[in-house]
Amino acid sequence: MKTAANSQKRSTRPGRSAALPFGEAEAWRAIGDGWRPLYGSFQKLGVSFEWHDFEAASELDWGRSFHPGSVEICLNLSGTGEVSDGTETANYVPTSAGFYCQGRRPLAARRAAGEHHQFITVEFSPDFLSRQFTESIQHLHPLVAAVIRGDAQSGGVSSASRLNGDQQQLMSSLQRPPVFAAAQEIWYHSKALELASVFFFQPGEQELFCDRQRRLSRDRVDKVITLLKGNLAEPPALEEIGRQVGCSHFYLSRTFSQEMGMTIPQFLRQLRMERAAELLKGGKCNVTEAALEVGYNSLSHFSTAFHQTFGCCPGLYPLATMTQKASHPEK
Repeated sequence: MKTAANSQKRSTRPGRSAALPFGEAEAWRAIGDGWRPLYGSFQKLGVSFEWHDFEAASELDWGRSFHPGSVEICLNLSGTGEVSDGTETANYVPTSAGFYCQGRRPLAARRAAGEHHQFITVEFSPDFLSRQFTESIQHLHPLVAAVIRGDAQSGGVSSASRLNGDQQQLMSSLQRPPVFAAAQEIWYHSKALELASVFFFQPGEQELFCDRQRRLSRDRVDKVITLLKGNLAEPPALEEIGRQVGCSHFYLSRTFSQEMGMTIPQFLRQLRMERAAELLKGGKCNVTEAALEVGYNSLSHFSTAFHQTFGCCPGLYPLATMTQKASHPEK
């Protein structure tokens, strides 16, 4: 998909967007094909899914796309951004998620310049939330409960948390539903409820211990990811990773697989392939240099892993991406 925000000529520090009229399509006009509705209608159905994939040439005022009175979940795959209500700020880093409520006083939101942004948003109207969750209102996050009661005056933001492996896989299936077209309305509706049940409900007292354990597991996984990203060419041994993270490498391996949906070696290979693809696509390295840069001494092993990941050999990857761009011209 060819997506770029090259039509933006200057950085726009958003502050609050109160002076700007709401218009979702207008808000995303600068990124062209980078904004694509997946399913639904905020006005007609009360829920909508949207995919965003673009390069931000300058800082983007993201807040103009928020529907007044809505609650929106953001599943952030890549790129950084933030949403603020003036008191609390949620920072969206790669593979993170959270939600926010657009009240009468608009939220301030921005997407960073010079980054590749990929994220899915799921918007919920107050009517949809009322129909589905009024009977469970005492268990909901205060922001969502306030929207259902009709007293969300200033809106607000939740904290952002790490996307786990299941949620990352869900992002992929949301773009390509695994059901027939006739069943997609039911499928998307069920996914909207699934995401709402994950993000909008608060744990009871008996669940707090489990919640702390899950948070500890996520923190450990984050440390592993940081270690791997910083040492692609010469990653530490699993035993050393466990020592630095502070737990048994056997336990750490099991925890990582549960959180990310893949083993540590599989995730390392994914990181290496993504980095190699960036180097090849940008023309910074030839195939041999890219292989060495990400820790492969065997060119044949590198080529095999690359082909399994991207469906073409590394030498043809720059040409393949150029062909893909040509088939998706900017509007």
